[in-house]
Amino acid sequence: MKFKKKFFKNFFIQQILAFMSFIYIRLVGLTSSITEINNNIPLSFWKSKKPFILAFWHNQLMMISFCWKSNNKINILASGHSDGRFGAILGNYFNLNNIQTSSHNNAISLKPIFTLLKDSNYIGITPDGPRGPNQKVSEGIIKIAKTAKVPIIPIGFAASSFKKLNSWDKFIITLPFSKCIFYWGDPIEIPKETDENKTKVYQKLLETKINDCILSAQRRLNV
Repeated sequence: MKFKKKFFKNFFIQQILAFMSFIYIRLVGLTSSITEINNNIPLSFWKSKKPFILAFWHNQLMMISFCWKSNNKINILASGHSDGRFGAILGNYFNLNNIQTSSHNNAISLKPIFTLLKDSNYIGITPDGPRGPNQKVSEGIIKIAKTAKVPIIPIGFAASSFKKLNSWDKFIITLPFSKCIFYWGDPIEIPKETDENKTKVYQKLLETKINDCILSAQRRLNV
């Protein structure tokens, strides 16, 4: 087990695996039909150059680049551990930028996040990542949105053909020749006066909205 962990943490191994993953994801993208519902929502932000925080579950990370139609990169908050570093390498192939947490204590320096948002850039957060609990929103995304005064936009994804890994998040591997749907939800504004109790309310609201987006996408596919 220790050898396996060291093997997958090796820089060169991660480079090779990232390239192989890129080829596979591109194959899925080229052979699948991908439809977006309510894409007028992000389009209005992109056109007016207004920042927002994109929220989606960790297990839907594989296909997220296919919903992004802005010339500006999306900056995705990621773990500083080996899986986060692997995601950063893979993200470079898809014009995604990873903001890594500390590899030692999972601490996040919020300054670069607020700087990006202030400069009308975009942040992507998996609010149940990097280690769960699965599909439960942590308070971090709510506090970032409140402090930065930018909305959170939930999104859900569904595919007609996929496999689920036996991982903590049941990571979804979309298969080639699939029918795929991204379903954008309405922006969620977090008032500046939001206290600890109201933060929990918005955590639950965001959780519900992301799940609603996924269900709406699944209904379109009848899966």
